[in-house]
Amino acid sequence: MATTPAFDIVFFGGTGDLALRKLLPALYQAHKAGALHADGRIFALGRKPIGLEGYLDLLQQRVRPKLGGDYDDKVWESFVSRLQFQTLDAGNIEDYRKLVAAMDSPGNRITVCYLATAPHLFIPICQNLAAVGLNHPCVRIVLEKPLGHDLESSGTISEAVGQCFAENQIYRIDHYLGKESVQNLMAIRFGNTLFEPLWRREWIDNIQITIAEDLGVEERGEFYDRTGALRDMLQSHLLQLLCIVAMEPPPSLSEDAIRDEKLKVLRSLKPFSTEDVLSKSVRGQYRSGAINGMPVAGYREELNVAPDSNTETFVALQAEIVNWRWAGIPFFLRTGKRLQERVAEIVINFRDVPHALFPSPLGSHCANRMVIGLQPKESVRLYFLAKEPGDAMNLQSTYLNLDFHAMSKSRRADAYERLLLDVIRGQLSLFMRRDEQAQAWAWVEPILECWNKHSVPPKPYTAGSWGPAASSALVSRAGVVWHEET
Repeated sequence: MATTPAFDIVFFGGTGDLALRKLLPALYQAHKAGALHADGRIFALGRKPIGLEGYLDLLQQRVRPKLGGDYDDKVWESFVSRLQFQTLDAGNIEDYRKLVAAMDSPGNRITVCYLATAPHLFIPICQNLAAVGLNHPCVRIVLEKPLGHDLESSGTISEAVGQCFAENQIYRIDHYLGKESVQNLMAIRFGNTLFEPLWRREWIDNIQITIAEDLGVEERGEFYDRTGALRDMLQSHLLQLLCIVAMEPPPSLSEDAIRDEKLKVLRSLKPFSTEDVLSKSVRGQYRSGAINGMPVAGYREELNVAPDSNTETFVALQAEIVNWRWAGIPFFLRTGKRLQERVAEIVINFRDVPHALFPSPLGSHCANRMVIGLQPKESVRLYFLAKEPGDAMNLQSTYLNLDFHAMSKSRRADAYERLLLDVIRGQLSLFMRRDEQAQAWAWVEPILECWNKHSVPPKPYTAGSWGPAASSALVSRAGVVWHEET
């Protein structure tokens, strides 16, 4: 693996959950693999004056246990030698000047400023970075989702950040785009002649995209109660996956060629009318139940959640793309917390044969389907019917399985590791452009407005189930079922 150029990576929110749970473990893995330049440095920023020693103690408690069998004493020691800790108040310009002084000639290397903070801090952080000169062409700014809470607030953030940084310096991150299986979806579609002729309305019956979590809101109750599943997951992760599935072949793999095609998909999404929202969307909220045989509390009993909260923890939608390739094909999007299992997958259900010669096995609707597994296992399974052994001509469902872990024994970088390396190397293909972000919010906002205007309450569902019964009814009206229910 090629090493990065020399860099400084600065984590705003360096003591927060995202940095400790995802970002620092990802950098450790990149360091262990030899992907980081020997002169790369990591600056962690936090409001509490815990100092470097206190921060290293925090890493021992929170980061080291997440490394599991990948932990190595010598590698750990060399990794933490890259670290520095700075106390910083996002609104205090003097703290930024101290940061610049600690970095010592920051213009001689790539500087990545990763904003793992609440969105309301994005603007003051970027303005203060610009005020102390940390917006020169070698600086890259990474913005975590959600970028605002609606179209207006997202636009306000984008405009303010755009006044401090050029668009090619801004990396709007969606970690699902860094998953190996998502990249393989593009390779399968655009690197083979087998699927492209079938990847259209004439041969596909419906497409389902699911991101299901068995966890609740954990310690994010205050954030989640202001956000909800539509803003937190569907507006970002699910729509980005939809774009990868539905986009036209780009003329090249350049960053703007790919992002241009994704933008065309977002612009082709049929807008939701009030009637569409009421008939083609489902809001849900989990009640107490059981996960893996263990009782769990309902959403309203979670820490820092209002006891009368109407925030949705589940959303399902039926979307349509109005262009020649996809017109009339339903795209079902679903995400939720405290569901039956943790799974993220894309299911391409192909049309049935025009004339059935053989008796159909039970439950064989859409017998030909492709299931792209994103988590917990990364795989592609192609389902079809084959003859059962015996004298009778009976068919059974079977599949070809492409298991990415079995396919290659080489180490696989996780999504955040890949994306962090892309930022340092200046590769923008897997990051959202400003117009993409705005178009996604423009499509989602009428749904939010309708829910609020008509006071659409979330439908209750039991923790450990697959969500509200209305979700099953949504797809059944199109004559299909969710993939997990087959």
